[in-house]
Amino acid sequence: MLEYSSRTRTPGGGTSLDPTAKRPESAPTAAVGAPIAPPPAPGQATTEWLKKAFEADGYIADLDTIVAVFLSLRLEKPLLIEGAPGVGKTEIAKVLARVFDTDLIRLQCYEGLDESKALYEWDYQKQLLRIQILREQGQITTESDLFSEEYLLERPLLRAIRAARRPVLLIDEVDKCDPEFEAFLFEVLSDFTISVPEIGTMRARQVPIVVLTSNNERELSDGLRRRCVYLFIEYPSVEKELRIVRSRVPEASEKLATDVARVVAEVRAMDLKKQPSIAETLDWARALLVLGAEKVDDGLLAETATILLKSREDVTALRQAAAAGGFVTGALEKRPVPGPARR
Repeated sequence: MLEYSSRTRTPGGGTSLDPTAKRPESAPTAAVGAPIAPPPAPGQATTEWLKKAFEADGYIADLDTIVAVFLSLRLEKPLLIEGAPGVGKTEIAKVLARVFDTDLIRLQCYEGLDESKALYEWDYQKQLLRIQILREQGQITTESDLFSEEYLLERPLLRAIRAARRPVLLIDEVDKCDPEFEAFLFEVLSDFTISVPEIGTMRARQVPIVVLTSNNERELSDGLRRRCVYLFIEYPSVEKELRIVRSRVPEASEKLATDVARVVAEVRAMDLKKQPSIAETLDWARALLVLGAEKVDDGLLAETATILLKSREDVTALRQAAAAGGFVTGALEKRPVPGPARR
């Protein structure tokens, strides 16, 4: 077991599970909803507490993920998570908000996103109404009448900085924004201060827990990368995906959960436009339960291919592979490739 702690704090560690082993009834893979110790301050959380909290929330995280989250919290640095769509990047921010019982503030990035949409805007309708009222009263409108906090509309970045409690700030799909906005974002994340010319400079009451996600559609700047703790998440191994299915679809039998994890791994090995995400794996497992399936075969895979894959070309390719016969059998006969040993 690998342990991380400061000298004045409690150490923690991680565990692993054989995907082919039957789960002991007294030791479930992930005790979703199981009671854990009350949440500490984010900067006081240990790797052991984080792993238990993530698993209790239903998120199966390997040690690399837990350590990256731990270091991000301790160092008060943003966590930059890269990986293919659907591997669980955004969910990490949601889990952090839940386990620390705090607000999740989300900034969804897109091409053309500018500072006003991320920082603040003025409530122009309310300002115009104020001007009209003052005129009817015969009063002269001054700048202070219109540009005060009463008329300030907070957008995600300003809301995170002004939050009374330390929130989780999710900057989702940062690779979709323009390089100019990325440079501005780096500046804000460097000191967590925002200047509103009409009011003054606003400083963060406490540094938010910041999570940035990227699908690698555009190369991010070195400056932004240096500012962050980096984590890359790949599609899960058979072992990990089996644990996820057990956690999120506990009503699935051991046989069905194992079939799902191994067949999905074989599907991802195909030359597809888009590999099935973890969410699609779970949807497929639930769909098989609805159909009353106890195991997977080629015919069932072909019938339910549209649950796993979302493009016509990919569905056609999978159905052709299933129609040829032996696709599922071959997937189930493969032994999972063991990951690197952990101390």
